[in-house]
Amino acid sequence: MTSVSESTPCHCRYTSPEGHSCTNPLHNNDSQLCFWHDPGADKSGDDLCDRLEAYAATGQPMDGFVLRHANLEQLNLNRLQGRDRYRMRYVDLYRAKLARAHLYDIDLTGSNLMKSDFSWANLNSAQLDGCNLLGVNLKNARLEDVNWGKKVLQAAEADRANKAGDDALAKSMYLEAESVCRNIRRVAEQQGLVDTAGHFFQQEMKNRRNQFPLDSWQRASSWLVDFVSGYGERPLRVITFSVMMIMVFAVAYFFTGVNYNGVDLFFDPHASWLKNLQTFGYCAYFSVVTFTTLGYGDIVPVSSARALAALEAFGGSFMIALFVVVFVKKMTR
Repeated sequence: MTSVSESTPCHCRYTSPEGHSCTNPLHNNDSQLCFWHDPGADKSGDDLCDRLEAYAATGQPMDGFVLRHANLEQLNLNRLQGRDRYRMRYVDLYRAKLARAHLYDIDLTGSNLMKSDFSWANLNSAQLDGCNLLGVNLKNARLEDVNWGKKVLQAAEADRANKAGDDALAKSMYLEAESVCRNIRRVAEQQGLVDTAGHFFQQEMKNRRNQFPLDSWQRASSWLVDFVSGYGERPLRVITFSVMMIMVFAVAYFFTGVNYNGVDLFFDPHASWLKNLQTFGYCAYFSVVTFTTLGYGDIVPVSSARALAALEAFGGSFMIALFVVVFVKKMTR
């Protein structure tokens, strides 16, 4: 171990993004970092798990630790009852082995977990917001109530690249984000985590959509499916879109006209507002029965309203079928 002279700072120079300074003694005089923050420190020892658990027991944050390729299988950092969660923010765990680790409620915000092995690990209630999850192995990991953040890291980076005008980088990052979301979605489906699987399926499809050119039909059609049904994950969106569709056609009939008992009904600027409101009520009723293809025949379209009625009937049949498919998909999960 390199000795430290009196003129050299005796504490690690690492400072976390939140401003927390490490007070551990220096491990290397050249790097001015402690054992845990020094990327050149040998962390291949069999006692690494024991040392990390002992350090965690002191209650000090473990922010920024460099544990690349470290063997931390069966690491036990379960939060004790009545104590705050363990903090391991911005940790570098690239290709680290954490199979069967106990990490309940751990805070790994902003950490690099790329290609790390968390198979069979307990990550219930963990904070994984802003983590690099590309290639992470989550096979049979426990993932209940995990905070994944609003977007995966690659998707956020892709959005920033888009704003900067770097289309090539943005497309590459969206592709990686799609891969990350697909991986988490598959693991969640295997464990029956319906909400998590649905959320990441939507994110997967959005990241795929963002790889298409802005003026492409693939991007437009993908956006429409998202808007109407949330890629089949949002039954309420189908209902909302259906109500909007009914009202739009009701307004169209209000101005083009319908016939009731031989009398043409349409907007009359010279009539009272109450009369026009009554006319709109007839149009809204006709729009509902047309959308649902009931076709009572008491009110019929006139002139150009016939084409609108045919279009609404076709769209209504499609939306009703779509709602059934989306609803059954959600229930069978």
